[in-house]
Amino acid sequence: MRSADALPAGYGPADLRAAYDLPDTGGAGQTVAVVVAGDDATAEADLAVYRTTYGLPACTTANGCFSKVNQEGAAGPLPEDMGWEGETALDLAMVSAACPQCHILLVESDDTEFADFAAAENTAARLGATEISNSYGDTESGSLVKYASAYSHPGVAITVASGDSGYGLPSFPADLDSVVSVGGTSLKRADNARGWNETVWNSQKGGAGSGCSAWVDKPAWQHDANCPGRMVADVAAVADPDTGVAIYDSLDGWSVGSGTSASAPLVAGIIGLAGHPGHFPDASYLYAHSAGLNDVVGGSNVLVTECGGDYQCTGRPGYDGPTGLGTPAGLSAF
Repeated sequence: MRSADALPAGYGPADLRAAYDLPDTGGAGQTVAVVVAGDDATAEADLAVYRTTYGLPACTTANGCFSKVNQEGAAGPLPEDMGWEGETALDLAMVSAACPQCHILLVESDDTEFADFAAAENTAARLGATEISNSYGDTESGSLVKYASAYSHPGVAITVASGDSGYGLPSFPADLDSVVSVGGTSLKRADNARGWNETVWNSQKGGAGSGCSAWVDKPAWQHDANCPGRMVADVAAVADPDTGVAIYDSLDGWSVGSGTSASAPLVAGIIGLAGHPGHFPDASYLYAHSAGLNDVVGGSNVLVTECGGDYQCTGRPGYDGPTGLGTPAGLSAF
């Protein structure tokens, strides 16, 4: 492990554990799956660099912690490289940061078509994942509804990035009522009791996705006033590239990762750390335990579409679209 003054730029595991009041241990017996498109040939080696740098225990194929499969669940043949190395490195790093003792299953889809993502999702559940993280999406539409069943598996908690395009039409599969939709914040150190402060992520590089679904009915556990359908998001974590996280991949070396592509696997790892994936056939458990979250107040995710200052695009006390019910404050909400 490097000395503190020689660590890469961006928040590392200790920073994230401090910001979200996470214990150092937990998650034994949990398997967090990460679904990506295409093969990352150096994923395991890159993960080893990250974990060694921060003093995390090894997670390798040899010790049974790490496994990589194609969308059918086989070790080979693996799909072609689709340029998702940075995304893969980010997802694996965030799961590792939140839950160093969790096993990790990397499922690589053949392509970026939703038929392939859905196949990979079903494979992750079939192979025993207890949590599945998804850092991809597309604007919701009727043509995507047929894939909804892939994102609902008994006993499996499924997190989905809310998107990085700010307020507007919500993203699929983040709009589904069977998933935990994860928004994004700007996380900064602060001179307060928590030691940190968070506001809605909005920068020149994007903003936390939020929106009111036109295709998914309002779940019984969601009670916000101005959206008759499913409202995105449910919960949030750091996503702002200006307050981003350290990641490593062989192509780019060390860099700062960001977006709800960071917050979704981080929350999946936190669910794994808590060890109760059965609480999350949907996001209802969070709504019943919102006192265990940091309420995020301040900021807006308006990039193009306005919402008149409504909670759907503005960080308000209680529930709001960009950050949901708030960010993790220990494990009591999980």
